[in-house]
Amino acid sequence: MERRTCGSGHRLLILSWLLVSSVSGLQSASVAKRTRAFRGSTAAWSASADVESSASISTFKAPQLEVDRRRNLAIISHPDSGKTTMTEKLLLYGGAVQQAGAVRQKAEQRATTSDFMEMEKERGISISSTVMNFDYKDLRINILDTPGHQDFSEDTYRALAAADNAVMLLDAAKGLEPQTRKLFEVCRMRNLPLFTFVNKMDRPALTPYEIMDQIEAEFGLETHPILWPIGDGERFKGVLDRLTNIVHLYQKPVKRGGKAEVVEIPLAEEDKLKELIADDELFDKLLEDAELLDGLMNPLDMDRVMAAEQSPLFFGSAMTNFGVQLFLDKFCEMGTKPIGRPATVQLEGKKKKADTEEPELEMVHPEHEEFSGFIFKTQANLDPKHRDRLAYVRIVSGTYEKGMKVGHSRSKGGKKYNLAQAQALFGNDRSAVEVAYPGDVIGINNPGNFAIGDTLFTGTSKIAYPGIPSFSPEKFSYIRNPNPSSYKAFQKGMDQLLDEGAIQALRQRNDDGGGPLLLAAVGQLQFEVVQARLESEYGVESIMEPIGYNLARWVDGGWDAVEKADADGKLFGIMVVQDRWKRPVLLFRNDWKAASLAEEEKYLELLPWSRPPSFDE
Repeated sequence: MERRTCGSGHRLLILSWLLVSSVSGLQSASVAKRTRAFRGSTAAWSASADVESSASISTFKAPQLEVDRRRNLAIISHPDSGKTTMTEKLLLYGGAVQQAGAVRQKAEQRATTSDFMEMEKERGISISSTVMNFDYKDLRINILDTPGHQDFSEDTYRALAAADNAVMLLDAAKGLEPQTRKLFEVCRMRNLPLFTFVNKMDRPALTPYEIMDQIEAEFGLETHPILWPIGDGERFKGVLDRLTNIVHLYQKPVKRGGKAEVVEIPLAEEDKLKELIADDELFDKLLEDAELLDGLMNPLDMDRVMAAEQSPLFFGSAMTNFGVQLFLDKFCEMGTKPIGRPATVQLEGKKKKADTEEPELEMVHPEHEEFSGFIFKTQANLDPKHRDRLAYVRIVSGTYEKGMKVGHSRSKGGKKYNLAQAQALFGNDRSAVEVAYPGDVIGINNPGNFAIGDTLFTGTSKIAYPGIPSFSPEKFSYIRNPNPSSYKAFQKGMDQLLDEGAIQALRQRNDDGGGPLLLAAVGQLQFEVVQARLESEYGVESIMEPIGYNLARWVDGGWDAVEKADADGKLFGIMVVQDRWKRPVLLFRNDWKAASLAEEEKYLELLPWSRPPSFDE
């Protein structure tokens, strides 16, 4: 089976990037007891401004109760495992929607909240990660719904950088699939607590033991069943909650998209349970499984869960709502609250260390007295009528307050930016917020100064979280506008889509914009998305002309190194281009040529990703 991780350069990229970002995960085991603390607060988001007003005026320290009541999670899966449906049902049981949407909706059904682009609705797939939040049982839940298709895996990796917990969704009939394996690697390297939900139990499925064996054999990850299924397919009756020994028997909801009817009965009431299950074989199997699991399974160890060494395991069906609310309740109890992130912290105005020196990292915790957060996503045209651009900020420490002034990690001279307003995100719907806290994701207006990987902060110390690099593309195609009269709209659309990181742009050296534009993507679908969005959002047509290269390497040694290699005849058959910041990029036709050049001409310092730009560039 295919095990290559999203192209030859992507494993190197993930390893290099996550060596730094995983430091935060390493802290999780040592603070497991603290992160598991379930201290709910009845204070609503909007009412929290009163709490903050009593805090020290000189800092933006977040109230501890608000930090404690936040949970966020990213949902990852292989395509068609039911990820978007699961997200919708979590919103339904969280009270955020009255009726769950359908990925491929019929006339009486509404569309999903997370898949709001026209292309997502037409194809029934997630193209872009989305953020949704809601209040549930005194907690503030932030959900990051991610694309499952490998062509959009870069967007998924960015979303995982903003997550504190991950939910791995599996198809009960298929078990582990290629994209699940790739995304698990990222979660493991970041030491994210991982919850596993085996979906589609209402269809014929692998046995629970087979799925557990797959996860342990391939990932070396021990699972601990929390919700255990009773049957599968048409005989799927419900689940046993092994923490309470309560059996939950379900009936399909009367109204499409509504909540399932449920009957709860203790496992010990065997006579009544046998009557309700009405299937002697399933009843006997349930009692046998319950006894076997109690005798053989290691106990649930939340310290190991927080250290990503054990995964709570759930079975259910998002389509029929079986087990979804139980999972949500358990996640609220088990999931970690917001944790810190490693960053470089330096007094503004202090002389920067030489570029050859490795930056010293220190943990910035949610309790830090100043505000800080990083941008992991940008999006244009959430509201097509206003041609807006938003930057998605994951708050790491402190309190966001409307109108606050922040520093910018790539700015010089202590320049400050006024965050006049921020918005809470719910798919493509937005609402203004006055305050927000660690663990929250907010959208801020992006006039073009903010890029993916940037850090915003307050205080006299400059905080910079590790940048989020761009992946090495594997598909390259020239794009041109066949209609000169729509040149301005075409140029505006391309600029905004490039700012999003939806795709990368390359040009010939010294081309300031007059020459042909070469697009670079991880997968073919990214080109199709760009063309579809140019037409639907900007009203312009485009023509794609692919070229025969399938690998890119950034030359960290600079243009002098490129010129030396060219003079020595080392670049034969290699295309030399520049990225948006005029940094040299080499395009190769195969992995072997790239590897041999990197080995023989080390002065080129070839990288499989592009570094985040500085304002000097």
